[in-house]
Amino acid sequence: MKAAEEDINSNPTVLGGPKLSISMHDSNYSYFLGILGAMQFMEAENLAIIGPQNSVMAHLLSPLANELRVPLLSFTALDPNLSPVEYPYFIQTAPNDTFQMAAIAEMVSYFGWREVIAVYSDDDQGRNGVAALGNLLEERLRWISYKAALPPDEAATRADIMDELVKLKTMESRIIVVHTSSKTGLLVFDVAKYLGMMESGYVWIATSWLSTVLDSTSPKMANSILGALTLRPHILESRRKRDFTTRWNRLSNGSIGLNPYGLYAYDTVWMIAYAVKAFLDQGGTISFSSNPKLSGVGGASLNFSALHIFDGGEQLLHNILRTNMTGLTGPIRFSSDRSLINPSYDIINVMKMGSRKIGYWSNYYGLSTVPPETIYWKQTNRSSTKQQLHGVVWPGRTVKKPRGWGFASKGGRLRIGVPYRRFDAAVGDIVIVTNRTKGVDFTQPFIESGLVVVVPVRKLNLSAWAFLRPFTPWMWCATASSFPIVGTVIWILEHRFNDEFRGPPTKQFITILWFSFSTLFSTHREAIMNPLGRMVLIIWLFVVLILTSSYTASLTSILTVQKLTSPIKGIESLITSTGPIGFQVGSFAENYLIMELGIDKSRLHPLGSPEAYASALMTGKVAAVVDEHPYVERFLSKCCKFSIVGEGFTRGGWGFAFPRGSPLAVDMSTAILTLSETGKLQEIHDKWLRQKACTSQSPENVSDRLQFESFLGLFLLSGIACVLALFIYFCLIIRQFIRRFPRDTIPCSNGSSALARIQMFLSFMDEKEGRWKNKLKRKRVYMSSSSSDSMGL
Repeated sequence: MKAAEEDINSNPTVLGGPKLSISMHDSNYSYFLGILGAMQFMEAENLAIIGPQNSVMAHLLSPLANELRVPLLSFTALDPNLSPVEYPYFIQTAPNDTFQMAAIAEMVSYFGWREVIAVYSDDDQGRNGVAALGNLLEERLRWISYKAALPPDEAATRADIMDELVKLKTMESRIIVVHTSSKTGLLVFDVAKYLGMMESGYVWIATSWLSTVLDSTSPKMANSILGALTLRPHILESRRKRDFTTRWNRLSNGSIGLNPYGLYAYDTVWMIAYAVKAFLDQGGTISFSSNPKLSGVGGASLNFSALHIFDGGEQLLHNILRTNMTGLTGPIRFSSDRSLINPSYDIINVMKMGSRKIGYWSNYYGLSTVPPETIYWKQTNRSSTKQQLHGVVWPGRTVKKPRGWGFASKGGRLRIGVPYRRFDAAVGDIVIVTNRTKGVDFTQPFIESGLVVVVPVRKLNLSAWAFLRPFTPWMWCATASSFPIVGTVIWILEHRFNDEFRGPPTKQFITILWFSFSTLFSTHREAIMNPLGRMVLIIWLFVVLILTSSYTASLTSILTVQKLTSPIKGIESLITSTGPIGFQVGSFAENYLIMELGIDKSRLHPLGSPEAYASALMTGKVAAVVDEHPYVERFLSKCCKFSIVGEGFTRGGWGFAFPRGSPLAVDMSTAILTLSETGKLQEIHDKWLRQKACTSQSPENVSDRLQFESFLGLFLLSGIACVLALFIYFCLIIRQFIRRFPRDTIPCSNGSSALARIQMFLSFMDEKEGRWKNKLKRKRVYMSSSSSDSMGL
């Protein structure tokens, strides 16, 4: 700050004639001395105060600054709860702790951890910072599992820290966030190393206090905190910054390094200087007036009346908030909520001889591996796939990402319960149902489940007429009648053109039957000449192909597949029946059948073992058994006389159960998904649940007889083709008949013309087409010659 004072006063363009004077007061971490120092400054009629160093003092002094209208600027009191509404004259000139807590929450989410432990100093800045972290984690479905409060700053002892860290060591979470002062924080790491908590498996994230220590002291300090992560306010690289760093090293003789908060201190002085310059340029005058509220307060020994109100304080405050400058920290402007624009942090990994930058966090883009200033022009994208960091060397000098939790060391082994009762975890055939999820956390299902119906099966006793079973009686009737109908249609279409469809009536009748049934095997020898007949035949052959293929498949199934001895073919028929139903003792199937499906409880019979299943089904004690699919698969792998009917009527799965909030549930789910993606889970399922003892058992139980309704579309297609062909054919025949035999060419007597034309039409249809043409030609020649003879007479 003294360097800034020197630079401002040496620059005549800033304040011109007036000089800026900075007075220092060191309260030595004492709240009492800090209050006294602030009052001395205000009594001396200062225009602004830079400080205090911590948020506790900021909460105490901000009301005094409000009353006396003296702007109070701090680059270290960064409590998120120092509201500009409550404390309008207090200004934070560095990013407040909300932003670095947002960066930590983003890191926790990026690495996939679910919960963290917060170690903090029990003061305003510590409590409020951790509260902000908790809120930001909850937005990402994560949380703080434990808050370890340490005595504030100077009051914290090694014994206090030892007591808290011993507690932490017994907990599951291994992600620890340290939000304290530098002195307390370093002591936390020393104790953690002593307790073996800086080894592989732990993750330590420190707020910006640790980067401040690393920047200000020798790199050898990092030997006690290897693998920790910390945040450093991001400072834009510039020539001006490099020059000032060189100047600082010369001024301090290299005894202390320059950290970002030193740069914020320099820029804070310049903010005040520019605000004062603007105040003077606006015609403001520096004057103070007495506060009537303080008149007579304090008696003779306390001169509170000496505390005067700065008359131009409000205007100076507005000028500070309108700051638009480029300082050592980069561009400086305040947003509408009075926080600095574009807050960002470097993410630092502590190494053996210093630190390594693994990425950046910005309020605009989130996590990235490129400096924030290079991506402000890009469209913001906070999706998880766009968040990136470089690799980390974690505690224990490992590059493998810690899983974030460990087994709680409470003096006993992890208790695994089979089945679920009161344990650290429960494994086994635990069905994931709604009421259970209210008390425990389940993993991803490791096997699909659902209720199915099991009934007895047997080999069908086939008779000599088994070949008739594929079709129902209606289907046989429809099929048998279709052949002569199609044969008759073909005969009608071909009779006038094709000699093979002509001859005596007996021959033609035999031809119709032979042709129609020979299409079943595509062995008809008669050639089809009429295009309409060819169309009908092609469609009919397609129908015959479908019928024969379906018949063959159904007959094969009838001769080889086991058939049900029960009329129950699924859950629907089971509900409508009155037969008894078996279920596994203790299964949720009982409640489901009664409450959801409305089956009377008197129909339900509990069964306790696979042997009981088999016995009850074979003796008829139950008509069917309802149980979960994995159990049934195992049961059927050893019993060939039973099978599943219908589809499963619930959907669910089996999972492992853990206490609510246990990180084990998430990691076990991840492991199950990994097994599923690699195919290992299916291999386990096939090995233990699909051991086939009966090679002939088919997954389909019933091969229903083929119904007429299933082929109605084919028959309609063929029928429409026949009707359409006949319609076109008769239209053409009638047209030809009318053209060749007009009404005046047919002799008529006694009103018999209509009957004569019908007889002639039938004769016309029966005769071959060429013969009628010859007769018509001869008749026309005869009539022409008769006419000539008459004219000669």
